[in-house]
Amino acid sequence: MKIKAFPKFFLAGVVALFILSLSVAGHTTEYVSVKKDAVNIRSGPSTKSRVIWQVFESFPLQVIKREGKWANVVDFEGDKGWIYETLIISKKSVIVNVETANMRSGSSTGDTVIATVKKGVVFEPLAMKGDWIQVRYKNEITGWIHNSLLWPANPL
Repeated sequence: MKIKAFPKFFLAGVVALFILSLSVAGHTTEYVSVKKDAVNIRSGPSTKSRVIWQVFESFPLQVIKREGKWANVVDFEGDKGWIYETLIISKKSVIVNVETANMRSGSSTGDTVIATVKKGVVFEPLAMKGDWIQVRYKNEITGWIHNSLLWPANPL
């Protein structure tokens, strides 16, 4: 029995889509934090590559891919570069991604503002309640910030 071209291509397309959906479904976004202050982000995966910026302890990064002992990363502003893998840890952190954000005593806009924080401030996420994230700053202050004001979103 001879199979016509259309059904053959259709079947091949269905199989390819199934395989692609399995690889996408199994792929999770990896976020890491920088281990210490003054860590170099480089233009390529080598200590000979140009330093394009520096980051501080707990700064959150998204890993795009890994190459050897290097991670290609992107930050909350979309800047990309390479970091040596021993300088990152899997500990979660979030960063304020708007000019100013209110930290509140509870998880609603009706709760008291306990601090106003600026873009680039990094927090440790503790809990989530709806669209709110409970965060802590250097063991000094704990409060709630709306998820939409932080990067990465839904960190826990």
